[in-house]
Amino acid sequence: MDASDIEIIDQCIGGNVEAFEQLVERYKKLVFNTAYRMMGNREEAEDITQEAFIRIYNSLSRYNPQFKFSTWALKITSNLCLDNLRKRKGETLPIDEQFNICDDGLTPEEEYIRKEKQKLVLGAINKLPEKYKEFIILFHHRNLSYQEIMEITGESLTIVKNRLYRARQMLKEYLIEADKESEKVCNVSK
Repeated sequence: MDASDIEIIDQCIGGNVEAFEQLVERYKKLVFNTAYRMMGNREEAEDITQEAFIRIYNSLSRYNPQFKFSTWALKITSNLCLDNLRKRKGETLPIDEQFNICDDGLTPEEEYIRKEKQKLVLGAINKLPEKYKEFIILFHHRNLSYQEIMEITGESLTIVKNRLYRARQMLKEYLIEADKESEKVCNVSK
């Protein structure tokens, strides 16, 4: 029978260093995927994942079992990502073409169009200011509830809803603008 998160944490605090590996195994994909979505770069996401687990380990004694461990781990991860994004402010965020969602029912043309739309959306998400990008990723990619986002970000429900609304509005504007640009390109090539 698998031990609960709190049992593993108690073992770690009690000096059983090997027990932490169980937490890493349980949450490494969640932490890495969140870091990858926020950073847009595999190498940076790997570095942040490693740093997040170091911070988690060093902070285990401060973990509050009232909250889910995954929420606490994501808060540490998203804070690290935001710190790193602030450091590199001004740089562009690359879009990795790793998002392969296969639908065998699509024609090659439909598949191409789907991938292009996906690139546009990912590009628009990467253009968002950090404080809005974080909320979009946590809500739409991590499927977290408002309550979980509040716990991770430390923001009130009003701010969570407001930032999600504003982020969606910005995404809509970016996508409309991108659509207009693609229409110009199509009209020039005719």
